Amino acid sequence: MAIQPIRLFGDPVLRRPAIEVVDFDKELRTLVSDLTDTMLEAPGAGLAAPQIGVGLRVFTWHVDGELGHLINPRLVLSEERHLDAEGCLSIPDLTFDCERALGVVAHGFDLHGKPVLIEGSDLLARAIQHETDHLDGVLFVDRLDPVARKAAMKAIRESEWFGLEQPTVKVSPHATFGSGR
Repeated sequence: MAIQPIRLFGDPVLRRPAIEVVDFDKELRTLVSDLTDTMLEAPGAGLAAPQIGVGLRVFTWHVDGELGHLINPRLVLSEERHLDAEGCLSIPDLTFDCERALGVVAHGFDLHGKPVLIEGSDLLARAIQHETDHLDGVLFVDRLDPVARKAAMKAIRESEWFGLEQPTVKVSPHATFGSGR
């Protein structure tokens, strides 16, 4: 429906745990549509609701031509780990090697409240873990080893976008103010 501004590293909304979705309504469908449009325009492999300033447990992904969304995800991770380059739309133009589980089984819901099960490996598993981390207030740089994290923080501080003014939060006209409560 509409492309939204993506929140950048340093915005407090990226560090707040998102709350469970309880209302599978028109407002949620609009959120999923906005997330999808914003992610595709960026472009990115995934986008979580907090990245556009909405504190709900919702994310979208676009990996290997597959487009999807997941609401209130719960993950089961494989024991096998994989180190690979990872980036984030909230930390633009920077990538760092981050270790993740190679496979994931994700349980959650679609935008109509129907249960969904997604199994993925490689890039899809990485994207699902990355976006679920956003819902918990965790950024991928938090998962880096200490040496890589130090280099990442230095690169972030030196980036052109660091410290720029963040977009204004738009308040929902609903009594829940978009929180789903």
